[in-house]
Amino acid sequence: MNLELRQLRYFVAVAEELHFGKAADRLHMTQPPLSQAIHALEDMLGSPLFVRNRRAVTLAPAGEALLPEARRMLAQAAEIPGLVSRAAGGESGRLSLAFVSSADYSVLPPFLRNYRAAYPQVQIVLQEATSDIQVDDLLRERIDAGLIIPPLPEKALPLLDYLKVLDEPLVLAAPVGLDALCSPGPVWLKDLPRMPLIIFPRPIAPALHDAILAVFRAAGITPEVGQEAIQMQTIVSLVSAGMGLALVPQSVSNLMRPGVEYRALHDPTPLVETGLAWRSDNASPVLQGFLDLLRKNIKTC
Repeated sequence: MNLELRQLRYFVAVAEELHFGKAADRLHMTQPPLSQAIHALEDMLGSPLFVRNRRAVTLAPAGEALLPEARRMLAQAAEIPGLVSRAAGGESGRLSLAFVSSADYSVLPPFLRNYRAAYPQVQIVLQEATSDIQVDDLLRERIDAGLIIPPLPEKALPLLDYLKVLDEPLVLAAPVGLDALCSPGPVWLKDLPRMPLIIFPRPIAPALHDAILAVFRAAGITPEVGQEAIQMQTIVSLVSAGMGLALVPQSVSNLMRPGVEYRALHDPTPLVETGLAWRSDNASPVLQGFLDLLRKNIKTC
């Protein structure tokens, strides 16, 4: 059955006017071809849609049933150009975005609010993942973009683009009640009690892992690694449990947990960078809109 939208428009016009002449005028056509088109539609559907007599035209039961569906189908068809236009302009569609846990306490929430306000019809699919998993997912085209802690591995450099989003210092996360924390303000690592260090596994985040150990080495301290954890929430929870101390990106201090105190350090600390990575060959309009807005947000920060 090759039902055409033109036939449905003819049917709805006659059903609403209940007069072939008036319907033909509304459709800017003559009555004979309109009558022929309705007869052809009835033959195709195998049932009369109208009851015709010399006095009036009324809807047959089949016509009564068809009318709301025909209106719905025509309304949906009318929306297609706008739908296509929005998709081509990145205003609708789907964006899959991954992020490291530290981004959840810094750049991610405010940017998602701005993006949702600018592109309310885009479906955003979020997943938390470490940088190494995100890079693998990008290379396998499983996600559109990822907020990662650089650097990108050598194998990914020819295939991925990268944009720095945030620089932030490392701060101390320590159990509440340490004597070295009795006075407010920044602290020196050398003044802290020797406690196990809770840190990311190096294969997961080599740059962050090495940066943290370098801070201790510069202070003349060789820390004992007590626990390794791949999520910031887990690291902070272990600190809360008194199992050690940690150095975390400053934004993680927004994660308030009982039993944890955050302090700035007098010791020089490197800046921890967070940025967005995506495939260079991803021409998705939704992704391009996301990138354009992200660049504008970075410039205004």
